[in-house]
Amino acid sequence: MSLTLTIFKRELRSYFATPVAYVFIVIFLLLAGAFAFYLGGFYERGQADLQPFFTFHPWLYLFLVPAVSMRLWAEERKSGTIELLLTLPVTLWQAVLGKFFAAWAFIAIALALTFPIWLTVNYLGRPDNGVIFASYLGSLLMAGAFLAIGSCLSAATRNQVVAFILTVAICFVLLLAGYPLVLGAIGSIAPQGVVDAVAGLSFLTHFEAIGKGVIDLRDLVYFVLTIAVWLYASTLVIDMKKAA
Repeated sequence: MSLTLTIFKRELRSYFATPVAYVFIVIFLLLAGAFAFYLGGFYERGQADLQPFFTFHPWLYLFLVPAVSMRLWAEERKSGTIELLLTLPVTLWQAVLGKFFAAWAFIAIALALTFPIWLTVNYLGRPDNGVIFASYLGSLLMAGAFLAIGSCLSAATRNQVVAFILTVAICFVLLLAGYPLVLGAIGSIAPQGVVDAVAGLSFLTHFEAIGKGVIDLRDLVYFVLTIAVWLYASTLVIDMKKAA
C-alpha cells in the first residue's frame, strides 16, 4: 500500500503542476452551475433540492472524465516513461491503483468545490440533505466507473485523442442503455426481462436510483464491480503491451 500511496501522491501532484487542472476545475464548475441554474430551471421549479444539478452530471462526465483519463497511460507510453515505471519495484496493480485513485481524487476535489450550490439551496429552503449526500455519493461512484473505463482504454493506445474518443463512445452506450427512450424501444420488441437486463447495465439507471436517496447495495456493488473489472482489464492490457 505504501508504494500505491507514493504513486498516488506523485500523480495527484502532477495534476496541479500545470494549468490544465485548474482549467478543468473551472470549466466543470461553470458548466455545473450553468446547467443547474439555467438549463435546469433551478429557480423556476420553486423546489429546494439539487435534482436539476445532478441530472446533468452523467453528461458532464461523458466528456470531462475521458479528458482526465486519456492521459493516464497513453502519455506514459508515448513518452516512454512507462518502461521506467514498470522497472521499479511496484506491481501492475499498485501502479494502476495509484494512478486511478489520484485521478479519482482530482475529480472528487472538483465535485467538492460545488459546495456553494449546496449552500445556496439550504439558504433558499429546507432540502433533504440526505438525498443530496446520496446524490453526491452516486455522482462520485459514476465518475469512478467512467474513469476506470478510460484507464483501460488509455492503456490500450499511445494516442490520447483515440483514448478519449473510445472512452466517450463506450460510456455513451452505457448511459443510453438506461435512457427511457431506449428502454421503451427495447420493451416494444423484447420481454421485460431483457429490458431489465439492459437497464441493469446502465450508469444512468443506478445513478438515478441512488439520487433518490435510497442507497441500495445493488447499486453500490454495480459501480464497485464496474470499477474493479475495468481496472483489472487495465492490468491485462498493460501486461500484454509490456510482453509485446
